[in-house]
Amino acid sequence: MKIGVVSDTHGLLRPEVLPALAGVECILHLGDVGKSEILKSLAAVAPVHAIRGNIDNSGPCSRLPETDVLFFEGHYLYLLHDVGKLRLDPVAARFAAVLFGHSHRPSIEHRKGVLYFNPGSCGPRRFDLPVTIGILNVTTSGIEPTLIDLGIE
Repeated sequence: MKIGVVSDTHGLLRPEVLPALAGVECILHLGDVGKSEILKSLAAVAPVHAIRGNIDNSGPCSRLPETDVLFFEGHYLYLLHDVGKLRLDPVAARFAAVLFGHSHRPSIEHRKGVLYFNPGSCGPRRFDLPVTIGILNVTTSGIEPTLIDLGIE
């Protein structure tokens, strides 16, 4: 299963994002959506699961859940916006991955057998960080994360 992962759009859905998500079966938005219209646009590509970020404090996005747990191909994925607010043990909870945003810094890390994945930000550029999204290829045998730099100067 090919899953698109985005975060920190902050009300801006860049035109490069939708073509980069072509072919995904599902899209996960890890918070700081900014405008609910972004979720509608993403849903034109594939079904969307979204969580609330720290800027999503009014309107429809304020009603998104703070965290979510999804199950794909035998793997539990834990979604939260700010990994600094992680208040559980992913190993004990048997999560295969913790997916998060907030920092705008794309990262792939494995800790104690758990994937920690931040797709970075595909909204307004922050500092000199790249504009990125993520792809997860999930099979019964594992999760393969990929970061995609959208090449925005």
